[in-house]
Amino acid sequence: MTAGSTLSNGTTAEHELAALQREHGRPLFALLLRLCDGDRQRAEDLVQETLVRAWQHPEALRAEDFDSVRPWLMTVARRLAIDARRARQARPPEVGDAVLENARVMSDHADRAAAMLDVRQAVKTLTPEHREVLVLVYFQGASVAEAAATLGIPPGTVKSRAYYALRALRRVLPGYAADLR
Repeated sequence: MTAGSTLSNGTTAEHELAALQREHGRPLFALLLRLCDGDRQRAEDLVQETLVRAWQHPEALRAEDFDSVRPWLMTVARRLAIDARRARQARPPEVGDAVLENARVMSDHADRAAAMLDVRQAVKTLTPEHREVLVLVYFQGASVAEAAATLGIPPGTVKSRAYYALRALRRVLPGYAADLR
């Protein structure tokens, strides 16, 4: 039977389907809503699919073996829900936008390598005295006292050279200024 075809009793398939929807739509939706764990949209889709199956099998709706078509509809709906659940379990889980917004972002190695090259180039622009202090204190992890002893200068000079070296780097690397504070 095709959509819009006339049945032997003079009604159209659309009218019969509309009557099925009015009479059995709510109980079908209630059953499918439970089977779909409260997912309203999936339950509505399965109600429509159940009614499409009824449209495709009019002989099942007119069988004289039972008084109501509701048990047949409920069985079809339940089987469709089971098939849909199995299909979802066979695929990787879907991820919503909220999950992506809260996900940790892993840094890209290419970005890190590019940043290292930028910093190396910027450090080369410093005076040798500022570069020595910066390398000892920030890159090798020496304390101010250790750097002062290594370079043979007072600790206050180490602090001031480190301050001015960082200040010069902030000018050369404007995009990295927040990292240099």
